[in-house]
Amino acid sequence: MEMEPKKTGLYEVHRRLNAKLVPFAGYWMPIQYTSIVSEHRRVRSTVGVFDVSHMGEFIIRGPKALEFLERMTINHVSPMEVYRVQYSAMCYPDGGIVDDLLVYRLPEYYMMVVNASNLEKDFAWLLEHLTGDVSLENVSDDTTLLAVQGRYAQAALQKLTSLDLSKIKYYWAQRGRLAGVEMLISRTGYTGEDGFEIGFERRYSEQVWEAVMEAGKEYQIEPIGLGARDSLRLEMKYCLYGNDIDQTTNPLEAGLGWITKLQKGDFIGRDALVRIKEQGVRRKLVGFEMLEKAIPRHGYPIVKDGKEVGHVTSGTFSPSLDKGIGMGYVPTELSEVGSTFAVQIRGQEVPAVVVQTPFYKRPY
Repeated sequence: MEMEPKKTGLYEVHRRLNAKLVPFAGYWMPIQYTSIVSEHRRVRSTVGVFDVSHMGEFIIRGPKALEFLERMTINHVSPMEVYRVQYSAMCYPDGGIVDDLLVYRLPEYYMMVVNASNLEKDFAWLLEHLTGDVSLENVSDDTTLLAVQGRYAQAALQKLTSLDLSKIKYYWAQRGRLAGVEMLISRTGYTGEDGFEIGFERRYSEQVWEAVMEAGKEYQIEPIGLGARDSLRLEMKYCLYGNDIDQTTNPLEAGLGWITKLQKGDFIGRDALVRIKEQGVRRKLVGFEMLEKAIPRHGYPIVKDGKEVGHVTSGTFSPSLDKGIGMGYVPTELSEVGSTFAVQIRGQEVPAVVVQTPFYKRPY
């Protein structure tokens, strides 16, 4: 029997705003409010606010919490200072990716923020490897998470707090009161714009949402759905789990070598990744642009000299570049910038070229 999707603390707000709500990762989530392209452009030009409360939050504490995280994740956790945020991933023993995630080092514990679609799988994976001196708590259902993204995100939020937001650097966090509510404020996001992600107790959902919308009025703030979140992240070549990375892909071929710290000591998947690195990766995840008017979509074949060599993992129309862009795994020899191939779209082979990524660079 299908489970009825859960509702975030802002479900009623989305309904009042006539959002197009669809089941996503076990929740009713807004895909769009007006149009994906106009919402995308709003974030790129001023500021937008996303309900991302479907994401998972786990609290890891205990005397061996650090050792546990070093074993479970591929990035190096030990050097993190208090309030530092780190992008990382967990791997299976064969090097395949369990999930990509954020690790927060907070004064009393560590927190992990994981993808909504992997929440239960990730929690089970962590539990399976838990040792006696570590406790693991899933606080996802009690947490509301908003992403306020765009060049005026700081200006809008600063009206609501006495905390100096300019002092929170990229990938750092701070605790404080905003809109009268205690919360964790981090300078993070998945859009390529400046911005913050703010996490707080679910019961304050509507209070904080209304305050943020009011504070952002002079910057034409708008609510933004998951549709624009997807096109914004794709313009940055940020991976989406289930599309660009999954258990059949490893971090080295996915372009995540920079978070894979093979020299830090043992972790799950390390031996396999060392072998893969020594042998050299056979394929790489690339960003490409269409050379004709066409939109690549997830699953479309990538073809070279009449032979299928890969498939599109993510593709969309880029509102910032006004053309079709995509990502996909291709043989290493086709991964250099300037390499060409075709994407098969409804039986037609449409030419494409590998480009320097991110596709979009913010102008400020």
